[in-house]
Amino acid sequence: MVSTRVPRPADPYGASLDAIADTMGDRGTRRAPLGARTTYRVGGEAGLLVEVQTEDDLLDLHGALVGVGAALPLLVLGEGSNLLVADAGFPGVVVRLGSGFDWVEIRATSVRAGAAAKLPVVARKSAAAALHGLEWCVGVPGSVGGALRMNAGGHGSDIATVLARYRVFDVQTGEVLEQGPEHLALGYRSSSLRESSVVTWAEFSLDRGDKARAEQAVSDIVRWRRENQPGGSNAGSVFVNPEGDSAGRLVESVGLKGLRMGSAQVSPKHANFIQADRGGSADDVWQLIAHIRAEVLAQTGVALATEVRTVGFSDQPSPSSQGRES
Repeated sequence: MVSTRVPRPADPYGASLDAIADTMGDRGTRRAPLGARTTYRVGGEAGLLVEVQTEDDLLDLHGALVGVGAALPLLVLGEGSNLLVADAGFPGVVVRLGSGFDWVEIRATSVRAGAAAKLPVVARKSAAAALHGLEWCVGVPGSVGGALRMNAGGHGSDIATVLARYRVFDVQTGEVLEQGPEHLALGYRSSSLRESSVVTWAEFSLDRGDKARAEQAVSDIVRWRRENQPGGSNAGSVFVNPEGDSAGRLVESVGLKGLRMGSAQVSPKHANFIQADRGGSADDVWQLIAHIRAEVLAQTGVALATEVRTVGFSDQPSPSSQGRES
C-alpha cells in the first residue's frame, strides 16, 4: 500500500485563528507542526499552536477565545504519547504547556508537579526521595497533565490510585478549580476533563519507604519495558485489552503481527504496537488500525477498542472507543 499525501487542507477557522494569534503574539504560531510533537512523529499541522508559561497566559487565551465569539475546536497537548494526528492536521487551537509548568516539589509524603513535568522524571525524583507509589510512571512517556486526562497507568497501578489534588483552568469559561480526584470520574484510561480543561498541577499522595527499594523498582520497570516493548515511533498499546484476554494475543492469533500497510507496521516484537516510519503517513497508521479491528472482529468476534486517541480523521471512531492523549 502506498502512502497518500494530502494537500494542505482548507482553513475553516482562519479569521478567528488569525485574531487569536494577534492577541497571543509570540505565544501563538499558525500552522505549527503537530504530528511531529507526538511520539508517532507523523501527522499534519495545528491551525494554531499556543504555548503558555503561566496561568496569566491561559487567562489571555481565554480572553482571546471569548473575543472571537466563535466555537473553535480545542486540543490540549501533553507529550503526545497517546495521540495520532491525521495528515490533514487539526484545524483548531492546540494548547501546549511550556517550561513554566515543568517543575516537581517533593514534600513529606507527597509530590506536587506541574502539568508539563514528564512522568519518568517525577518517578525518579520520587524514588530518590524514598517515596513509593509512582515508580510505574517511569515507563509512561507522558506528562502529568496528560496522565490525569487519560488516567494513565501501568504495572498494576494508575493515577487514580495516587492522585490527591489537582488544579485546572478552563480556557473556554475562565473558571479555575482546585479539587480532589472525586470530581474527575477517573476510569480506565479516561476522565471527565473537558477539551477546554487545562490541568496546571497535580499532587500525589505517596508512602515513605526505602530509597534503594524504590529506585530498584524503577530500574526493574525500565529493564522490563526494554525487553518486552518495541522502540521507534509508536504510541504504546493501540488497543484496550478485552476482559480476560490480551489485545496483542488476539492480533497475533489472526496472523497480523508484523503486517505492513504503507509506512505503518504492526510491531514484530509486540502485536499491540504499531510503528510509523520516519517521514511516514499518519493516515497509513489509521488505516492499519482500522484493518486490524476489522480482521479481529471477523475472525474472533471481538470488537477491539482503541486506546490511542485520534484527531483530524474524517472517519473517527465513537468517543467511547477511545482513550485520552498524554
